[in-house]
Amino acid sequence: MANRACACHILVKTREEAESLLKQLNKGAEFDKLARKHSTCPSGKQGGSLGEFGRNDMVKPFADAVFKGPLLKVQGPVKTKFGWHLIKTLYRQ
Repeated sequence: MANRACACHILVKTREEAESLLKQLNKGAEFDKLARKHSTCPSGKQGGSLGEFGRNDMVKPFADAVFKGPLLKVQGPVKTKFGWHLIKTLYRQ
């Protein structure tokens, strides 16, 4: 079972905003550009990159998406105490 992963995310305040961004991504928008423009997380400045982290470094709904969901496919919206996330897992090891 993977214990480390690398992921990018876009964090927004509402489900509606997350769904709107997801539609843009599905139409070919670039994840990093949307993250820079819309994400409320400081990682937005790096295109949403969170770097590598451990399973226990993230809140459970986020970690579940990263460690159980498909690689390189945008997941979400995922709700956490921080807001609504669109998550793209780059790799797990």
